[in-house]
Amino acid sequence: MRFHASTISRVSQFKNRAPLSFQSSSQLRSNRQKRCNFGIAFDIDGVILRGRVPIGGSPQALRRLYGESGELIVPYLFLTNGGGIPETKRAKELSELLGVKIMSNQVVQGHSPFRNLLKKFENELIIATGKGDPALVMSEYGFKKVLSLEEFASCFKDIDPVSQYKRWKTMPLSDRKTPTMPRYDVPTERIKAAFVVSDPVDWGRDMQVLCDVLRYGGLPGDANGKQPPLYFAADDLEYQASFPSKRLGMGAFRIALESIFNRINPKGLEYVSYGKPNPFVFKNAEAILSQLQSSYCLDHSENNRVPGSHPFETIYMIGDNPSVDIKGAQQGGHPWFSILTRTGVFRGKDNHAEYPADLVVGTVEEAVDYILKRECIS
Repeated sequence: MRFHASTISRVSQFKNRAPLSFQSSSQLRSNRQKRCNFGIAFDIDGVILRGRVPIGGSPQALRRLYGESGELIVPYLFLTNGGGIPETKRAKELSELLGVKIMSNQVVQGHSPFRNLLKKFENELIIATGKGDPALVMSEYGFKKVLSLEEFASCFKDIDPVSQYKRWKTMPLSDRKTPTMPRYDVPTERIKAAFVVSDPVDWGRDMQVLCDVLRYGGLPGDANGKQPPLYFAADDLEYQASFPSKRLGMGAFRIALESIFNRINPKGLEYVSYGKPNPFVFKNAEAILSQLQSSYCLDHSENNRVPGSHPFETIYMIGDNPSVDIKGAQQGGHPWFSILTRTGVFRGKDNHAEYPADLVVGTVEEAVDYILKRECIS
């Protein structure tokens, strides 16, 4: 069976689902009360927002996932490789931009899995870099000794040989923060791990300092030592921001850093990348959606689900990047169903050749409309 509409391209058979059929309003209300055996994961950039501007009818689409009293009726979350600010602050920003109440546990950013490394590095000296406030992000996860790369670099005179030529500014001088002096004896204490939390702002400085830290065992200028662990929150080569064409992402920074490091160091760069399309990210999203289903959505006691089976028949991944969102959903297997929008990285008329989605639509509003019709929810 295929779903036909002028703005929707269906490219694969429905997955063991009965055909859509007409139901009365009372039946729809009954279904809404008794079952919600599906969830939705939304990418943000290029799907929900472009910069800070809602796109594709996203506010209207999200409002359909709430009841008349504002209660959540469909478990959903935002699954983004972006970041740089704590999930609590991101949830507040999204709520204001989109006009719905979004909880912090509905926001999964590229760096959210860094929480899982707390046991290993909680009391170790680490550095964090990227746009926003990467040190604050790591501190809110519970890491006790965190420095931004900017703070760390300020402890080493001339570590950035061209710093005196940098005249740019991103905010009024009165609002700019001067790097605070760290409480630790940085020039003698080794960095135990480095985290690229979000897209770096000063690529030149960050590459220089990271090469120093990683080549010299965590202490710039010291004798060569074992490379400290390096973690990237994501590995997107490109993403859709406010500018009409795609922008270089964290994956581009990683490629540049790795190329330089491997030319100046006898041993190749070792690192770990998180973010989509990593299968771990999608498994983690399943667990969070299940918690949302149990805690915030209406009663699901009449789902007739076999004990021990998966809590969802379908989880819809709505994204704009085939090599990230769609590939990740495909690797996730059951119960993931991929929907590709044309409002971001992907702009093709037909489906993507290498990573074809289960469904291609124009906007996120069309995607949500399709989902709710397929799930027989008004």
